[in-house]
Amino acid sequence: MMLIEKKSGELVPFRRYKVQLILEQLGVVGRDQQQILTAVENITSSAQITTREIDAVVYAQLQELAPKAAERYATIQKLEGEVWRQALNLENKLSAFSTQDAAVLHENANKDSRVFNTQRDMTAGMVGKSAGLRLLPETVAKAHIRGDLHWHDLDYTPLSPMTNCCLVDFDYMLAHGYQLGNAQVESPKSIQTATAQMAQIIANVASSQYGGTSANRVDQVLAPYAAMNYQKHLVDANQWVPAEQRVQYAQKQTRKDIYDAMQGLEYEINTLSSAQGQTPFVTLGFGLGTSWLEREIQIAILKIRIKGIGPDHRTAIFPKLVYTLKRGLNMQPTEPNYDIKRLAIECSAKRMYPDVLNYDKIVEITGSFKAPMGCRSFLQAWRDANGEEINSGRMNLGVVTVNLPRIAIQAHGNQDLFWEIFVDRLALAKKALKMKLARTKEAMPENAPVLYQNGAFGHKLQDTDAVDQLFAKGRATISLGYIGLYEVGTLFYGPNWEHNATAHAFTVEIVRRMHAACQAWEAEDGYHYSLYSTPAESLTDKFCRLDKARYGVIPDVTDKDYYTNSFHYDVRKHPNPFEKILFEEAYPHYASGGFIHYCEYPNLRQNPAALEAVWDFAYDHIGYLGTNTPIDKCYECGFEGDFKPTARGFRCPECGNHNPKTCDVVKRTCGYLGNPQQRPMIHGRHAEIAARQKNMTTQEVQDGYEINLWDTES
Repeated sequence: MMLIEKKSGELVPFRRYKVQLILEQLGVVGRDQQQILTAVENITSSAQITTREIDAVVYAQLQELAPKAAERYATIQKLEGEVWRQALNLENKLSAFSTQDAAVLHENANKDSRVFNTQRDMTAGMVGKSAGLRLLPETVAKAHIRGDLHWHDLDYTPLSPMTNCCLVDFDYMLAHGYQLGNAQVESPKSIQTATAQMAQIIANVASSQYGGTSANRVDQVLAPYAAMNYQKHLVDANQWVPAEQRVQYAQKQTRKDIYDAMQGLEYEINTLSSAQGQTPFVTLGFGLGTSWLEREIQIAILKIRIKGIGPDHRTAIFPKLVYTLKRGLNMQPTEPNYDIKRLAIECSAKRMYPDVLNYDKIVEITGSFKAPMGCRSFLQAWRDANGEEINSGRMNLGVVTVNLPRIAIQAHGNQDLFWEIFVDRLALAKKALKMKLARTKEAMPENAPVLYQNGAFGHKLQDTDAVDQLFAKGRATISLGYIGLYEVGTLFYGPNWEHNATAHAFTVEIVRRMHAACQAWEAEDGYHYSLYSTPAESLTDKFCRLDKARYGVIPDVTDKDYYTNSFHYDVRKHPNPFEKILFEEAYPHYASGGFIHYCEYPNLRQNPAALEAVWDFAYDHIGYLGTNTPIDKCYECGFEGDFKPTARGFRCPECGNHNPKTCDVVKRTCGYLGNPQQRPMIHGRHAEIAARQKNMTTQEVQDGYEINLWDTES
């Protein structure tokens, strides 16, 4: 294998196709292209050379054969150099923020860039991005800027060795006590105190990492503290209540305590603000408990969400609720928790949450059952040295996402070339992930005491302990992400390939090979590399925008101005839920490190049986299912349903109201819900995307046309 030396001094394999792609971009084809390629191959066949020497040969040949192309080549080289310099320029980044650049301000749909603490975090993030690019291997940094891949959370890492998302070990922390700030906190003696402590822990964890914060089996974790309430009420009852009424009295009082505690937790989470300037991205997993206390906690969570938050009873955005379905527990009317399943259906129809986890399929796909970390990241089965299965207290170390549509565009319909480029991009992603891993391992326990020293990660490390002991041997995950399988299928098989078995098998093979690469990397160093179906919020725009600028308008690919998230069905089409589930079910078996499916529905409040039919069907096909249904509400005319997005914001279809103070607009953005009406300009982006899904022009939207917005993830 011939190696060439890049400008950074790094040695990389010579790839003929890279020169060919440059020539095709310049419009140099046929005999001229072949002559230039031969000239390049001649100088690479005898000795190790540099990219500068290859550039010189290409430029000289172009001057001789295609002078205008030579001029364009020189211009492109100059522009790429300027893009690189600007990416490293901190002043340029701060200027984009200070001038209210929409792409900068609204990169995250749940960050309100109007408030001071968010502005402070975003300013620090500009510094982090500029410095982070300098810390990355130059090949990785330039690939990120070009859009070959995406280094997620550049504003936090690699400048800081922070972790991504986690399953907090609340069970351990509540049972053993912990220290936060100046306070040594002892184990709670009631469910009210336990939930108050959970909120404190969530705030601290969210400020010590940059990803989602999840609680696994929260009904089972909190039940022992509810039992303490029950025992206290029994003591009181023995003194004041007739004997035959004591148990009933204690249960009634405990039931109220549980409801009040869970309501308090919901309010506290929605009023928290982390150091990142946003409400912590919190997920509560529940549904497996069978004791009366565990059942009451489940019921309280759902009833509180159905009721809504505040005097207007608005839909709470956080925490994300994830309810578990399990055959024999809550699937059929004869099963003990079926009544709670019915309540979960009502809640999902009215508030979109809970999403559902199908117990048996999650075990099949990931090896064990657990809630997701954040919106969709899943840990794989793991046992400690004693053979005990461990889920809570584990974490993800970060994500790097590959731009799959770009590989397909560059392959020009040649699948052999696609796989050749694919292998090189995975090698580049591997280098990036190794960098993420190495940097995260450099953290000291004292950098994030709540994580490393007070039990959130399941251990209490000393100052001098290596944090790597919590990451190594597969305990943590580090994720290879991907985007745009729909566009890849379109480039090779046309825009309606969903019903083409050969096309579907090809896209599944892409995911399988990425999974195989992760397995090979793990075999090399013992860390668990997982394949992750990226929730590409702003990345759907970024990758497509970069590819459109470089390769032009490609029907059903770049002309949409967005790429489709991960393995999802084309959002412009409207398959029924059963078709969508069957189409998508194969992918998560390889992308087991992160996945979620959505189904789209009309207003379901009067037809819960329809939602239950989909949940029941999904149980044996997919592991994780979200409900997208219109739940907007106008407080001026009373309309409930789907608000219409326009360039001026979402508006009530009955009375035209678009005042965020008198309407509640909730849309799903990737794995989480959001209030686009509360974020100036974000709703404009939503409206623009929705317009494209309806094949309408942006001008038509600005003129006031009404369009339907479903899942904004794409």
